[in-house]
Amino acid sequence: MLTTLVDGLGFAEGLRWRGDRLWFSDFLTRKVQTTDPGGNLEWVGFVPGQPSGLGFAPDGTPLVVSMLDRRLLAVGHEQLSVVADLRSLADFPCNDMLVDGHGNAYIGTFTHELWYEAAAPAAASPLLLVRPDGQVSVAADDLAMANGIALLPGGRTLVVAETAARRLTAFDVAGDGSLSGRRLFADLGEYHPDGICADANGDIWVGGLYGEAFLHVRDGGAVLCTIPTPGRWAVACALGGSDGRRLFCATATVDKANDMRMGRSRSAIEFTDVETPSV
Repeated sequence: MLTTLVDGLGFAEGLRWRGDRLWFSDFLTRKVQTTDPGGNLEWVGFVPGQPSGLGFAPDGTPLVVSMLDRRLLAVGHEQLSVVADLRSLADFPCNDMLVDGHGNAYIGTFTHELWYEAAAPAAASPLLLVRPDGQVSVAADDLAMANGIALLPGGRTLVVAETAARRLTAFDVAGDGSLSGRRLFADLGEYHPDGICADANGDIWVGGLYGEAFLHVRDGGAVLCTIPTPGRWAVACALGGSDGRRLFCATATVDKANDMRMGRSRSAIEFTDVETPSV
């Protein structure tokens, strides 16, 4: 059972817990915002190119993916600055992001233009890596729409949601941030994974998107728990709160996929408390 924390949003994405607040992007209003545990909102920045994935540099600077112009931006005091231009390696909008403790930013990319156009069955997109100095490279190629990203405890395994393939894929992470050893983490069957987060056991919470449920999945594919979101897309999730055991979930009510073009999505951030804390 989920409890509503914040309602009346456009399309919430990119959930990240930082300090004592939950950060998130809103696709449709173009805002980056935070909320405290009581649901009190605070405006952080406006991203004309449509904000998505969020993260933090080692010095605490907030970073955000600007989807439509395919850039990684730093959020300063009422201003944005370009950290990296992703256009040479991303043909379509950029999306979710994870920033590790060294400042390496892993960024997922779409296989098609927004909003939710049909992609060719064989369409693939890269997972990008932006180094702290702004250098951009391909961390992994030929992914079926690289989306949500999470690091498992210890930081040596990275998991990526491949939305179009309905699976989670794992990689070994080298000391320099490069990826190898690609392997299946979980086949999700009917569910198209969107945003994901890891817990301290190395299990993954997954937004099942059109399947209208959040899943708790173990390496190998066992589903430990399902949280239904009837009538609402299950978009993104993050663990946080004072003890790391509060699961925040971004949901969206969309009558038709094409309504996203018209700004007709209605989104909320909901929560429930779980047993295993964040990494």
